[in-house]
Parts: sequence; C-alpha cells; structure tokens
Amino acid sequence: MLILGIESSCDETAAAVVENGNKILSSVISSQIELHRPFGGVFPELAAREHLEKIEPVVKEALEKAGVSLQEIDAIAVTQGPGLIGSLLVGVCYAKALAWGLDIPFIGVNHIEGHVYSIVFENPEVEYPALALIVSGGHTNLFYVPEEGKYKVVSRTRDDAAGEAFDKVGKMLGLSYPGGPVIEKIAKTGDAAKIKFPIAKISDGRPDFSFSGLKTAVSRYLRENEIVPVAENEEPTQEIKDIAASFQATVIKSLMRSVKKLTEELNPKTLIVAGGVACNGALRLAAETFGASRGLPVYFPSKHLSTDNAAMIAAAGYFHLKRGETSDLRMTADVTLRLQNFENEDAQLKKKKVRYRL
Repeated sequence: MLILGIESSCDETAAAVVENGNKILSSVISSQIELHRPFGGVFPELAAREHLEKIEPVVKEALEKAGVSLQEIDAIAVTQGPGLIGSLLVGVCYAKALAWGLDIPFIGVNHIEGHVYSIVFENPEVEYPALALIVSGGHTNLFYVPEEGKYKVVSRTRDDAAGEAFDKVGKMLGLSYPGGPVIEKIAKTGDAAKIKFPIAKISDGRPDFSFSGLKTAVSRYLRENEIVPVAENEEPTQEIKDIAASFQATVIKSLMRSVKKLTEELNPKTLIVAGGVACNGALRLAAETFGASRGLPVYFPSKHLSTDNAAMIAAAGYFHLKRGETSDLRMTADVTLRLQNFENEDAQLKKKKVRYRL
C-alpha cells in the first residue's frame, strides 16, 4: 500500500511516498531556514506564502523520486495540527483536494504522533509499554504509550519548548539561526561544567519541564559578566563556547531527569527520543547511556527524519488507515490538536505507582 504524506506545520514543505508504513520510497523537504534567518525565527505569514509556492513542486518531486504516479497512491496523510494555522491550511487544503479528485482515503495526522512514528523506518519493532520523549522547536513532551496508538502526556513543558530555548539563547550569544545546531557545534570545545545554570523545579511536584528561567539565567550571566555576543563572521570566543556547553548540558539534564524518574515509575520496555532536538549528539549520548544502564532499548530517528518531514506523517497515517480511521472533507487544520487518548489512564497509571496527580 502506498501512502502519500504531506507536512506543512511550520517552516518545511515536505512530501513523501511510503510503502506499507515503513519503507520510504521518497522523502522531499523544502526548508525555509534562509527565508526566516533575518528574523531569528519563523515569520508565520511568510511561511504560509512559501508553502503555497512550494507544495505542488515538492509533491511532484516526491512522486517522481518514488517512481509512481498519483493514480498509484492508495491514500493521503497530512498534518492536521498542531502548528501554524496558515502553514497547516496549505497542506490540509491541498491534500483534501487531491484525495477528493482521486477518490481515495484521506487521513489527518497529529504532527506529534508523526514524530513518534519517525523511528519505525530504521529501528526494530517497538515493545510496549513505551516512553516517548518528543523534543523540538515547538514541542517538549513525554508520553506514556501503553500500546500502539494510545498516548498519555506524563510530562510537558510549562513554557518554552527546548528547541525554542536553543534558538533564543543562540540569538543572545550572537549565533546564526537556527541556534540549536550552532550551539551543539561550539559546545564540543566548551566546558560544560564551567557555569552552573539552574534547572527549574516545578512547585506541584510534576516531572514537567521549564526553560524560561534558564533563558533568563543565561541573559543575566551575559549582562553581569559584560560578555559581548559573537559578531557576524567572527569565531566564538572560549567564553561563548563555555556558555553554550553549560546551557546545552543543563537542557539535557532537565530532559533526562524526567525521563529517569518516569522510567523508574512506569517501567517501559522501549524509550523513544524524537523531534528536531533528537539530532543533538549530546542528548543522544545521554539517552543511550541511561538506556544501557537500565537494559532499556532507545530508538532514535535518523537526523533526516528527526526534523519535520512527511515520511513520518505517512507512517502514522498508515497505522490509522489499517484501523479504518480516516477523515472526511470537513476536517480542517487544528492548531490546538492534542495527542492524549489513553482511556482509563488514571487506573492504569496507578497500577504503575505513579506518585503524582495526572
């Protein structure tokens, strides 16, 4: 079965053809990084306009690379949400028009669930229950996954996503956008123990994340120590490298603290780490080291599949299609779409001896 996946939730226009949910025949991504670089972040209106220009050629390229025609496609899966409303609408409307014209099934996919499915192409089959850490520029959540297709949020960010914090701290340091890859690069020659940045403590005891205070701490450190950001086309000083390394280490400690706590309480058989920040080598090493200490398999997507892509949307769509779950043409983009559908979750999680209120 061939699924055409379409992704346009933020600043990548992507299309992919996936066979039987786990074989990528093509995956095409048109990035808007250069378009948004002058703004230091995604400019929503420009993103939507760029999607309008790129979606048709990107879909055509995906079909050509897969060596298939539209008439051979069995179903279309598209990101329904969450994301930027203008960007989402471009993909949803285009996918609906194609599905209607071809008279084939149409599946709206939760973008975050797509990230969960990004690991299916290059890893063994997931053993359940699983824990899934989805960490990107727009999302930082931990999900308890008792079985395929069921999700319960057990940890979330109270403010900024981890990827957003990387970008904003990168901007403070004078680094180019996006900040995450640059911080990771210069952190390799920095001293991660040089500066003790704080990890937020959540007052109600939940193992949630918070990165707003960390950003403030970095800003205060720069101001109090009169540190000058990196000038354009200049190499970062050792001081900047140390700040980057210390900041990155603090983010990873925060993420792994919740992963460790919930692993002990929920006893998953698989740990999934996905999303754009899953490209970060230091995070991968921390997760792998923890997994090895517990005999817990840790699954990552490849770097190509960590950032937003349509192959993961097609894979998630295939799962829902197998269960007979399709969308009708009244479906529209939903920026607030949530991934939490675990029925009887409280009773099940109490059996796991979770010691805080969900």
